[in-house]
Amino acid sequence: MNLIGAGIERVDGPAKVTGKAAYIGDLQLPRMVHATLVLATTARGRVAGFDLAQAERMPGVLLVMTHVNAPALPNGGRDAVDPPSGRVLSLLQDDLVHYDRQPIAVVVAESLERSIAAAACVTAHYARESAVLDFAATRAEAHSPGKINGEAADSTREGPMSEPAAQRVSEVYTTPIENHNPMEPHATVAVWSGEGLTLYDTTQGISGEQKTIAKIFGMPPENVHVICPYVGGGFGCKGSVWSHVPLTAMAARLTGRPVKLVLERPQMFGPVGARPRTEQHLTVAASAAGKFTEFRHDVFSHTSHIEDFAEPAAIQTRLLYACPNVSTSHRVVPLNLGTPTFQRAPGHATGTYALGCALDELAIALGVDPIEMRRRNEPAQDPDTQQPWSSRSLTACYTAAAAAFGWARRSPQPRSMRAGNRLLGWGYATATYPAKRSPAKARARISPDGLVVVSSGSQDLGTGTYTVMTQIAAQTLGFPLARVRFELGDSTLPAAPVSGGSQSVASVAPAVQAAALALRDKLVAIAVRDEASPVYRAQATDVVLEDGSIGLRAGGRREPIAASLLRNGAESIVAEGSAEPGAEAKKYSMHSFGAVFAEVEIDPELGTLRVPRVVARYGIGKLMNAKTGRSQLLGGVVWGIGMALMEETLVDPHVGRVVNANLAEYHVPTHADIRSIDVDVVPEEDPYIDSLGAKGIGEIGITGVAAAIVNAAYHATGIRVRDLPLTLDKLLG
Repeated sequence: MNLIGAGIERVDGPAKVTGKAAYIGDLQLPRMVHATLVLATTARGRVAGFDLAQAERMPGVLLVMTHVNAPALPNGGRDAVDPPSGRVLSLLQDDLVHYDRQPIAVVVAESLERSIAAAACVTAHYARESAVLDFAATRAEAHSPGKINGEAADSTREGPMSEPAAQRVSEVYTTPIENHNPMEPHATVAVWSGEGLTLYDTTQGISGEQKTIAKIFGMPPENVHVICPYVGGGFGCKGSVWSHVPLTAMAARLTGRPVKLVLERPQMFGPVGARPRTEQHLTVAASAAGKFTEFRHDVFSHTSHIEDFAEPAAIQTRLLYACPNVSTSHRVVPLNLGTPTFQRAPGHATGTYALGCALDELAIALGVDPIEMRRRNEPAQDPDTQQPWSSRSLTACYTAAAAAFGWARRSPQPRSMRAGNRLLGWGYATATYPAKRSPAKARARISPDGLVVVSSGSQDLGTGTYTVMTQIAAQTLGFPLARVRFELGDSTLPAAPVSGGSQSVASVAPAVQAAALALRDKLVAIAVRDEASPVYRAQATDVVLEDGSIGLRAGGRREPIAASLLRNGAESIVAEGSAEPGAEAKKYSMHSFGAVFAEVEIDPELGTLRVPRVVARYGIGKLMNAKTGRSQLLGGVVWGIGMALMEETLVDPHVGRVVNANLAEYHVPTHADIRSIDVDVVPEEDPYIDSLGAKGIGEIGITGVAAAIVNAAYHATGIRVRDLPLTLDKLLG
């Protein structure tokens, strides 16, 4: 069998397309009631009081919970703050308001409709204070967050210049606030049984949520049970526990009933994070020979007044290319907005945009092809850490993607290429993302009938985790896919890390492989002691499991594993496995890389822009599933197109309210916006990242895309846009 890497169809596909896959919002429990959040309508101040009488008199209303009657939490619920993913929450422990759309009350009623209607009748009165909302005016008060995800926010590397700088580009590039907007909004169902709490929640990290909720309520983690069988998209916003989750549990405690709370689409803007606004000051310089001499990348991003969250947009600038002098810094600008959070490829999506555009401007100033310029600055090892690469296939990506795109036919002069009466532009940028992994555990169990269940407390965000883990377990055990089932989404299962940072496969897959190997060893041990077995007294290394049967590698009779188990009276056999980063994580620099080429067509009179095609190649180690992997890369490119051309959260500068808090006005790409996307991977062996050689791919697909499109737009028009999104007014200006 050769299941690993094959384009196996999703094992959860039939359940999803037939509607049998139950998401949290679909859950129905006996005696369950419904909750609706009431959000603040001021950006700063105090809640002076409420008018609750009308809401409390409405039929079916069971509870209106405010800071006056909310259960008191240990230390105000602040013990759970644990950066980078632990958030400062709004849990009705005081009357302070820090941002518009902050949760200030929860209404619980017998039906969803009654809950929504009653919440609309809750009126809050405020002692308003002047809100800080002007990013530019507040930038002077920016401060360093100290560390970002454990890395230093500031970094300076100085070295000798072999040649003086012949060209220097110093520009400012900006990106707006962007919201996640997964198809499935956040949803939580809370059920208390004595001192035990069960949470059905849309989360990217059930193990982390179990610990966070336990800290908030001051209870043992084993008393918290988190369940999440399916996630309808997360992209980072479901990687942290947000206020609505413990608020739902608090409401369930007060009512004594199971409580369901599903955020409305407008409530996805504010209280559950967003990609922060960035202002990136970049200086790039090179010698006449095209060798980089200096990089300076200073990032300002907004944060909230209750917590620092920094967008690490300069991190990739430290390592992508050989350059003797590199200085990077990050500063956060506190505003009266909700705390930002991780969004697909946090930092790298925004950072590769700014760096990719600046390098394009530098290549033009030097008169050098942007691909050739990068080739001349390919580093032999990580310039930042001085560690060797675990693998780096960027030059192979250049070659493969450029050939597929037809880059050699490009005329470099702006406005020199046409597609009929439209201006044609071609642009390039580099993609990259760290290759991360964390400790994970798994369990494998075989029943007497030969069915195998492998489990780990991971999550499937729709990316194919169910399928990939089934492939790995089946391949390792030598069982057909139909005889293997993978379980996830339950905090009682062996612990696994958050599905964020593109680390699920790299973390959980080796643990699944280890558990399957341990189970295989137990099955072989039973068979070689069995006189009736075809492998009696054989060396374990001479035994092969294939298609659910056991026999000798050299050939001869084989028998089903189920027959061996039945004959030996074996009940279910269980084996555990675990995997974690070893010494190699400190010896090698581990990253994924890619090359992204974009083509744009622009109407010279109207400024309308279309992206007829994107071609990208990636070096991501060994791809576990060709079909689901391609889907992830395609999805990343689509998001990159939206980032370049459409996505922008608009905040009223006077009151701090998001004015396009819906999918009608917060624009994302639709099918009609997407044409040809050609993505593929180059062969890459990484012997250090994990036992399977697999790197994560969920986030690298978005990186570099926005820069490639903006660079293509410059090539088409000669107009350089440095502020996303690239809307037609900027091309006409």
